[in-house]
Amino acid sequence: MTARLVLHPMTVGEAERLVAGEQDNGARWAPGYPAAGDVSAARRFLGTCASTGDPNPFGTYEVRRREDGRAIGGVDFHGPADANGSVTIGYGLIPSVRGKGYASEALRGLLSLARAHGVARVRGDADHDNIASQHVMAAAGMRPVGADDRVRYFEIAWSDATPAVRGA
Repeated sequence: MTARLVLHPMTVGEAERLVAGEQDNGARWAPGYPAAGDVSAARRFLGTCASTGDPNPFGTYEVRRREDGRAIGGVDFHGPADANGSVTIGYGLIPSVRGKGYASEALRGLLSLARAHGVARVRGDADHDNIASQHVMAAAGMRPVGADDRVRYFEIAWSDATPAVRGA
């Protein structure tokens, strides 16, 4: 949770309904949600659940505004921490709510969750022309660490991570 947002851990049933475009009774979607990235993240989450079980806390989170409970996007881990304690993240918000600081707030919440669960390093990337996403990662405390012909890479690392939960 953050000041303005709730990071709601997605369940298998919620992910299945999201992929099918069927809003469940308890969820409230803002207009434009889910976007293609949300559907893709839900599919990846379902694939992980089917192959290795529920990855939570390293799963997919629906981003909901605290003020009205409406889903406006998502943040997710692309899997559990590897043997070195590293995870990769992704995020996205519907266009109508961009530019209000929600993305960096949601990402800071996800980074806090990662750190609380012993993650040593979080990585992300953004296309070269996606300056807004690069700004989101920088605003959340991630720093640029390299680039290739397609994307710019960002990361944040903590030296006080708890090794016992790495690779969990």
